[in-house]
Amino acid sequence: MFRLFPTRFALFKAFIGLFLILSVIVRLSFLIWNFSEVDKNITQLSLTFLIGSLFDLATISFFTIPYLIYLVFFPVRFYGSIVDKAITYFGIFSGILILFFSFFGEITFWDEFQRRFNFIAVDYLIYTYEVIKNINESYPLPILISLMLTLVLTSIFIINRMGCFSKTFNSKTSFKVRLIAALPWVFIATMSGLIVTNKQADFSENRYNNELAKAGIYSFFAAFRNNELAYKEFYRTIAENEAFGTVKAEFSKKGDSFVNPSKYEIFRNIKNSDSLKFEQRPNIIFICIESLSGKYLNTLGSELNITPTLDSLANQSIFFTNLFATGTRTVRGMEAITLSIPPTPGRSIVKRKNNTGLFTIGEVFKEKGYDRNFFYGGDGYFDNMNTYFGGNGFNIIDRGRGFLLDKRISTTRTNIEDDEVTFENAWGVCDEDIYRKVIKEADNAYQTGKPFFDFVMTTSNHKPYTYPEGKIDIPSGTGRNGAIKYTDYAIGEFLKTARTKPWFTNTVFVIMSDHCASSAGRWELDVENYHIPALIYNLPNMAQNKISKLCSQIDMFPTLFGLLGWDYTSNLFGMDILQMNPDDERAFIGNYRKLGLLKEDKVMILGDQKSANFYQWKSSDNSLKSVPMDNDFLRNTISWYQVSDYLYINNGLKAAN
Repeated sequence: MFRLFPTRFALFKAFIGLFLILSVIVRLSFLIWNFSEVDKNITQLSLTFLIGSLFDLATISFFTIPYLIYLVFFPVRFYGSIVDKAITYFGIFSGILILFFSFFGEITFWDEFQRRFNFIAVDYLIYTYEVIKNINESYPLPILISLMLTLVLTSIFIINRMGCFSKTFNSKTSFKVRLIAALPWVFIATMSGLIVTNKQADFSENRYNNELAKAGIYSFFAAFRNNELAYKEFYRTIAENEAFGTVKAEFSKKGDSFVNPSKYEIFRNIKNSDSLKFEQRPNIIFICIESLSGKYLNTLGSELNITPTLDSLANQSIFFTNLFATGTRTVRGMEAITLSIPPTPGRSIVKRKNNTGLFTIGEVFKEKGYDRNFFYGGDGYFDNMNTYFGGNGFNIIDRGRGFLLDKRISTTRTNIEDDEVTFENAWGVCDEDIYRKVIKEADNAYQTGKPFFDFVMTTSNHKPYTYPEGKIDIPSGTGRNGAIKYTDYAIGEFLKTARTKPWFTNTVFVIMSDHCASSAGRWELDVENYHIPALIYNLPNMAQNKISKLCSQIDMFPTLFGLLGWDYTSNLFGMDILQMNPDDERAFIGNYRKLGLLKEDKVMILGDQKSANFYQWKSSDNSLKSVPMDNDFLRNTISWYQVSDYLYINNGLKAAN
């Protein structure tokens, strides 16, 4: 095809060649990076690179259209003029810079997520302060920028030595020849736009092969278009009454009574009090730990010895050994914890527009007379957290940088002041600082005599993994193990201080991770990478206990409400773990495209092409083996996800008036 291009297209050819070479280098680098995870069957590898080359061709066909239009329509008499040279030099420099920038960006993104660009990268465009600061603190940015500029200039030098600039400026190609030469490329771009979709790269059961087959720039723009997925359009469905019947039957088994039994809703009355249990209203401090996988705790099988505080608390608490996160990002954890809902496809409800005035766990606390507070060490503008929590009745305590709350939000916002900060990185103040703020606000609340519920979101266990020096025996910024050990240390110091306070004896501490350190794996959903620690500490008159029932992040607060003996009206999907029978045990897991239901060692995964795959999960090696479809299991899985989507779309998640 390149031979069909006239000499005026010399730079055009060189730019395409450079992109294709860099794409292959990046794909090979990722292959070597995760070689142990990739399916190395010769057929699979061949398809990976063949599909990858087609995506590369589609990507560069879109990318070069503006320059192609310029080449075709710029008048011949101005070839080699100052205007032509200025536009050409600026265009080629900018284009090559964008190429290297995108490939460097892909490498850092792969390092964090083991994926090509997806909707997370799109979201990061909005929160440039945190992202750029994080990159600057995680990587030697001056060196990377210098290297990138060097590669750009070197590429231009080589292209110049190949004579591409002189050919471009000295050509006298007619308009007809240029137009004919451009038509095949326009055809490729048009057909790629009409036919090629990012989902077509998902040809393998091995997720790594699928990701390698994709092109980063193409994946980015595909995610930009499709970061919200309509469940009914993309996923398997059943009759609405059948879906609601299945879900309601599960709640009815627990003795829940529905407020409006004939309606498509799940509002119901939950009764936990009895003659042996009286209602308790202690203060509740919930600590949501950033990115803490269960595998890092000794009490869950680790031998790293980096979580002494949490391992000690596991033996003094109600500790859940078989609890799974619903998703792979903080906003997913917040969605699951506060709304107690299975994961939604596409972007999290926390980040959607219709996300205020919902029935969250905060409504239950409100009914019981609690003040509700959301603590975050960074700026809660990030990931729309302030709008979500503020719009659902929580007061905001964060490290704001001037972003105002949505005018519709009537709750208060308290800033973490400069004199309250001892250490800060891209994501916010260190965990010790946020805990000191929690202590300060708890002291103030104690004076009012009103119980409080604090939702505390930590940040220290996140790249760049920096924290105050001298606190633990692992230097700051050296890796995740150090960040986990500091996170654990900070919890210990927080509880040590809390025990000296008059409100401690009447305060229950709930600690749970938002998601695992990594969700990457070779399978559609990597089950083990959803296993997180969770515990309830300092509950009055309750002995320590290790609970091995299979359960979900969405069940934590319904369980706490049961332990406190609360009767309440609920719109939550979660259940009291302690009241679960073996048939009730299950966990919801998912990412922005895949929705899973785990029961015993079986997992059903719904895909966004109306697909459904049924597997047996082998926990010993964290593998999934395809097994014959279980239609009852499939209907049950569809029911939970379809009902939760229906309620969100039709305002059925709203708080009761």
